[in-house]
Amino acid sequence: MANASDVVTAEPDDETGLKRSITQKQLFFYTLGDVLGSGIYVLIGLVAAAVGGAFWIAFALGVGVAAITGSAYAELVTKYPQAAGASLYVNKAFGNRALTFLITVSFLAASMAASGSLATGFAAYFSELWAGPPALLVSLVFLAVLVAVNFIGITESVVINMLMTFVEVSGLLIVLVIGVWFIAEGDADFGVLTSIDVSGDYGNPALAVLAGIAFSFFAMTGFENTANVAEETIDPHKAFPRSLVGGMVVAGVIYVLVSMAAALTVPTDTLAESPAALLEVVKQGILPISTDFMSTLFTIIALIAITNTTLVTIVTQPRILYGMAREDVVPGIFATIHPTRRSPWVALFFSGGVVALLLVVGNLVPAVEGTPLVERLALVTVVLLLAIYALVIVSCLRLRGQDEDEKTFHANTPLLYVGLVGNLAILGFSIYDDPTSLIWCAGLLAVGGVLFLAEYFFGSTGTAATTPDLEEI
Repeated sequence: MANASDVVTAEPDDETGLKRSITQKQLFFYTLGDVLGSGIYVLIGLVAAAVGGAFWIAFALGVGVAAITGSAYAELVTKYPQAAGASLYVNKAFGNRALTFLITVSFLAASMAASGSLATGFAAYFSELWAGPPALLVSLVFLAVLVAVNFIGITESVVINMLMTFVEVSGLLIVLVIGVWFIAEGDADFGVLTSIDVSGDYGNPALAVLAGIAFSFFAMTGFENTANVAEETIDPHKAFPRSLVGGMVVAGVIYVLVSMAAALTVPTDTLAESPAALLEVVKQGILPISTDFMSTLFTIIALIAITNTTLVTIVTQPRILYGMAREDVVPGIFATIHPTRRSPWVALFFSGGVVALLLVVGNLVPAVEGTPLVERLALVTVVLLLAIYALVIVSCLRLRGQDEDEKTFHANTPLLYVGLVGNLAILGFSIYDDPTSLIWCAGLLAVGGVLFLAEYFFGSTGTAATTPDLEEI
């Protein structure tokens, strides 16, 4: 088998490497759209249930930790502008093949869990337009459509992502306008913004906020996907620090303001009980516009927002499998490129099939386990990604002074330590609060383990050498 450190660190080749076609502006909206759509429309109700009216604090603290982590990614991308992302950084820092493989599979598993959670959230909003089809069927059709879009190619996917970002931002602006209108009418009770629920499951303000951060952190994830298109970005040394960190800061400000607007206009109990919590803001009928019309419009916008984020996760999964296949870590068939679309179609359809299976199984288990699927998969995603984020920050600190030049971006060192403590604290609480998530994590990681064993016992070496030339993935 090929040595992972040899393959992962190889520089992309002009003839056989990935095509650099993503601009800085596209990258900014790629980050912004992924972060904005990855939770605020789906999980805001869970955060409100955990914290109370002051749930905006959870979003503010969560996005702060995520932004610091993003700065570590930005530094590492400017050192190593390649497609492997966290796996490359951890491999550079520790040179441990087993750890590198674990990080790669964990990222793949987190992406699959996120896709499942978002597809379930899509079905919840879709039922507001048409309650007829079963939620599982809606989720599966939604997934199939995005797999087809991704099959067309990465450039088309990024352009679609950018267009949908404008739409999803408009939905959040509607919520902000409703909040401002409500305040202008003099009906707002600002005391709710400092109200933390201590009568629920946590009984302590600090634990309630920490629980809220754990739930809200799903809304902060997604920026790590940006690092995986480093090899396809024009001038990554300049584009990544501005686009990645800038996109996260803008998303964070919007999150906090939207959270405040929702808390002021809708009772916390209503937000907590709704599977489409942001829609409850529109249903209050505060604007002098038909509530039915606004509800329908906002539902469509929410569906587009969730589609936007899910598209990015679907883009990421086959590229991880493709990279692993080129390392001879999983069967070489996953490195197969479609002759006309230049997409990793075998890896794409396989990852789509795993997410579909996850949705089918997940719709059966909650009846026994008692946890809604959207919440369960969101927590699984958070647990896996927090572990990765912590290791990326450690890798960033460990690689200081190596492979640097005048183009290298430098993250603030004290803030990196704050981010490391923050990631570990949220990770520890998430596992303590919901240890069942570890079983789901193990199940998803087992998929990568099976593929590894299949390649180890039945595969052939030399995948990287025989992989077709790539014009665009």
